[in-house]
Amino acid sequence: MSNVEFTQGFTQFEGLLYAFAFKLTKDEEEAQDLMQETAYKAFKYRSMYQPHTNLRAWLMTIMRNTFINSYRQKRRRQTLQDKTDNDYLLNAGAVTVRNAGESSITTEEIQQVIDQLEDWLKIPFLMYLQGYKYDEIAASMQIPLGTVKSRIFFARRKLQDIITQMYGHYSIETVLD
Repeated sequence: MSNVEFTQGFTQFEGLLYAFAFKLTKDEEEAQDLMQETAYKAFKYRSMYQPHTNLRAWLMTIMRNTFINSYRQKRRRQTLQDKTDNDYLLNAGAVTVRNAGESSITTEEIQQVIDQLEDWLKIPFLMYLQGYKYDEIAASMQIPLGTVKSRIFFARRKLQDIITQMYGHYSIETVLD
């Protein structure tokens, strides 16, 4: 099948493909994106189409598979869709949740507790808080990766114990994570 014949065949089913894309996505812009992606794949893999077979079914299969793959990818990423007009405000509502730990423990107090840690716990923990990755900490301290992970774990545990002793039932798990 020549390029011209394939293009004519694709054009013949364009309206039907768009209707199918809209049925899948239920959104005009997403349907156009799906239509464009389908056209791209159809022309890219045109050589795989068997002449004298059902072109419409082949194109719709490409579209359906593209939609399914895109859906699975979005689901894996678990993206949050913002439906506000300006795309800046999240629909959080007026409800706010108070965190008793924030009102009882200040950053200075947490820093004082961290300063009480032994150096072998404090140094990797502070590096982790500054944004270093585990492997970067291991490389700079010249210790194994597993040791870095365990030291950070033990530092968290020790900090939680100290703060629990200082403030009773309050836990700062969320502050340290």
